[in-house]
Amino acid sequence: MVSNSLTSSRSSSSSWTPKQNKMFEKALAKYDQDTPDRWINIAKAVGGKSAEEVKQHYEILVRDVKDIESGRYPYPYPSGSSN
Repeated sequence: MVSNSLTSSRSSSSSWTPKQNKMFEKALAKYDQDTPDRWINIAKAVGGKSAEEVKQHYEILVRDVKDIESGRYPYPYPSGSSN
């Protein structure tokens, strides 16, 4: 299970639907850091989010990944799997 600290950081921003998260992932793969107007393009691809919201969502994601990789939080294994 993901730490409460990680989930609370996500809930502090505007809520994202599973569909928006999937569109966000696809847009991140399409628009890399060298893309002009990256956050605007990603926001358009996601729909219903501003460029600032998608940038903040990305920053939270990066922070969460760093925390997991540093061992600060355990990797969230799927239910029923053995580590």
